[in-house]
Amino acid sequence: MEATLESIPVPRPQPKLRQPQGLCMDKGYDYNEVRDLVKEFGYTAHIRPRGEEAQAIKHEAGFKARRWVVERTQSWMNRFRRVLTRWEKKAANYLAMLHLVFGIITYRCAGLFG
Repeated sequence: MEATLESIPVPRPQPKLRQPQGLCMDKGYDYNEVRDLVKEFGYTAHIRPRGEEAQAIKHEAGFKARRWVVERTQSWMNRFRRVLTRWEKKAANYLAMLHLVFGIITYRCAGLFG
């Protein structure tokens, strides 16, 4: 965790009392050592404790996790064997193939939405 926080390439402004800088993490980082380290770097930790998200899904009406959007898109990308296994040696060719795949995925989704 420390190496990750030290390697942030973008310079950030100094946190202020009125504008604290938050750091959102999942329940895998729910440890006192991580909380202390985040506080040392000047961030405000936003970590959902273990089990809280599952309880929120049961109790809050209309609450849905949004991670499925990314996971679904990655699953759709894995259907294209050329992207799943990178055959191209040049980065430009691979990037062009990614653009083509996203274009096909968008075209297919457009039929669902209108």
